[in-house]
Amino acid sequence: MKSMLLKAAMLGVIGFALPVVQVQAIEPYEYAKPSDMTTKALILDVAEIGSRLVAVGEFGHIIYSDDRGETWVQARDVPTRNTITDITFTDDKVGFAVGHDATILKTEDGGESWMLKYIERRGENPLFGLDFSGPDYGIAVGAFSTVMETKDGGETWTQRPLVEGGYDDFHLNGLFSDAAGNMYIPAEFGVVYKSTDGGRTFEGIQTPYEGSFWGGLPLANGDLLIWGMRGNAYVSKDGARSWLRSETNTDRSISGGTQLADGRVVLTGLSGLVLISTDNGGNFEAYVRPDRLSFATVSSKSDSEVLLYGDPGVLPHAIAN
Repeated sequence: MKSMLLKAAMLGVIGFALPVVQVQAIEPYEYAKPSDMTTKALILDVAEIGSRLVAVGEFGHIIYSDDRGETWVQARDVPTRNTITDITFTDDKVGFAVGHDATILKTEDGGESWMLKYIERRGENPLFGLDFSGPDYGIAVGAFSTVMETKDGGETWTQRPLVEGGYDDFHLNGLFSDAAGNMYIPAEFGVVYKSTDGGRTFEGIQTPYEGSFWGGLPLANGDLLIWGMRGNAYVSKDGARSWLRSETNTDRSISGGTQLADGRVVLTGLSGLVLISTDNGGNFEAYVRPDRLSFATVSSKSDSEVLLYGDPGVLPHAIAN
């Protein structure tokens, strides 16, 4: 069942890129239904804006919490029931979320209500990640090298090539930026794409791994960490030019992660996987939850707990100090 799949498992969605027609004043044909089960349904990503958490998932569910996940409120007026896969904010009020059918949503009130900015109603291509290099310019990426671009703060979006003149149709499985503003896209076949101009152009970098990467993040010490299938994670200390394999002590696939305020790196993934590193991603201690549930990502909750987001919704998970 699709509702039982995680973001990582959704990367195999079959679809075909369609010609893009720019549409103004898009009218939604459906809204997410209010539900008391939003914290128990599939959740795929979360953003932290100050003390607020905003999480997204299937059926167009968007929820937010102002008490570190103790209680959650469902966002109102979400103009889609498509699965939402990724969320980011450009400041404490303005944010964007993307999902299936190339859906792109925008909020101007910290995630409490949303507007539909783009959708391919005849399409099947999901978007998996988005980021902004400034208040006006941003990109969203997804299946079969789909890249959507905005130059007006997310009001309008158009499709463009990932690499000018390139013919790759890799799934682009995420998007993140480092402290210097460089953008990175974890992709298939061990490729990571890097942009040094805020997402306007990219170059492909081949890593030592030949499988799929599903995500990544910049670390506080300036290193980069990427992860993906079969327990593979790699660290770069030179801006993605070279990569060292992390010792994860697992063959379970890794789908999401975060770095806590004390420097620990926490990753999560399929079949109950939780990984913790105290040396900036070089080595991880692997823990498998008895419930064997699968999770898409993780965020901090307290010094001794994190929040796991995935197939069962949102669950607290205790970690050793």
